[in-house]
Amino acid sequence: MAAPVYPAWVGRWVSGQWRQRKRPPAVRPTRPLVLADKVANRREVAGEATCLTEMSVMMACWKQNDFNDKACAEEIRTFYDCVARAERKEKKDEYTLSLKGSIPSSKVNRLLRRFPNITRYV
Repeated sequence: MAAPVYPAWVGRWVSGQWRQRKRPPAVRPTRPLVLADKVANRREVAGEATCLTEMSVMMACWKQNDFNDKACAEEIRTFYDCVARAERKEKKDEYTLSLKGSIPSSKVNRLLRRFPNITRYV
């Protein structure tokens, strides 16, 4: 008895030749693959309001004392101390954010203006 004769495509299928070679797909971008000159301005997350109670106490004192700063010196000092504390905390949080890797779009645009794309080789 003779061996069965199979069509040619069966031999290619069994040997794996029917598969195309593994190669990366051809990338044909619609735009050039370079960084843009700027990024979109995204709204930064608004933080909570700080020192509201100190400010309201200061304004109530002003109203009671006919806007006399000398009579409300303690409340004014408390408010300014609170503002200074909040600014220090915000500065510290800004530093930790920069270490984390997310920076606001305004800073990204500033860096892109400072270091533009090289469009030609020297």
